[in-house]
Amino acid sequence: MLIYGDTELRYKVPDFLKIDCKKVFSLITDFIKTKVEEAKARGIVMGLSGGTDSTVTAKLAVEALGRDNVLVLIMPEVESSPEDIKDAVEYAEMLGLNYKRIEITGIVESVLKSCGDDYYSAPRIAKGNVKARARMIVLYYFANKMNRLVLGTGNKSEILLGYFTKYGDGGVDLLPLGDLFKSQVRLLGDFLELPEKLVWKSPSPGLWPGHKAAEELGATYEVIDPILYLFEKGRSSDEIAKELKTERSLVDRIFQMVRGSEHKRRMPPICRITQSC
Repeated sequence: MLIYGDTELRYKVPDFLKIDCKKVFSLITDFIKTKVEEAKARGIVMGLSGGTDSTVTAKLAVEALGRDNVLVLIMPEVESSPEDIKDAVEYAEMLGLNYKRIEITGIVESVLKSCGDDYYSAPRIAKGNVKARARMIVLYYFANKMNRLVLGTGNKSEILLGYFTKYGDGGVDLLPLGDLFKSQVRLLGDFLELPEKLVWKSPSPGLWPGHKAAEELGATYEVIDPILYLFEKGRSSDEIAKELKTERSLVDRIFQMVRGSEHKRRMPPICRITQSC
């Protein structure tokens, strides 16, 4: 598949995507603290993958609640990237966080076996979604056990594109980064002086070996984020393609991903009976 844009390492973020990081930091930390207090919870539980979003989210959680109230789970399975797991462990230790490493291979294998499939012959995307949902189950187990909330790490780019697993990494209690595009999350990570190799790491959901976001989406976030920003401003495909000097076919592809994933951003529709009978 054609990939538009170059490497995602240290690209120049357009001025119209830049944010007041100091203000955003204050808003997000206040949001996390307030929501935890309103729920009368004892803190949060979150997954740590070694990627940009979880790196930034973990730091914000620590600043909001204190490290004793933040539990991070590192949940590898047999096909996970050893480098990502190493990065996650090292970062948790750098922040002085309480973390647990929980292998989910057995959970995934059990689900697939119950469905009549073998781990290595199961359909790739369906199996990948089982992995994401297995992680959600583990997160909520600890959240229920410890009276904590599950802190999600999804950003605005992923939410708009529908680039997440429904009831998997999309199954959370709070989304502190949910109104920030991927590029803005990276700017916030720089502001927080987090490790550059994590903040600007090439995105990989890690649901199968060699899984890269740019390859699956057809473009890097360097290219996608400006399109999404202008889409939200109500610009047409032609206007966006012209302003960004990009191909109309790519803009149309991004538009279709946003529209086609609307069901992921909504609660399940209910057939209303009481008002009609």
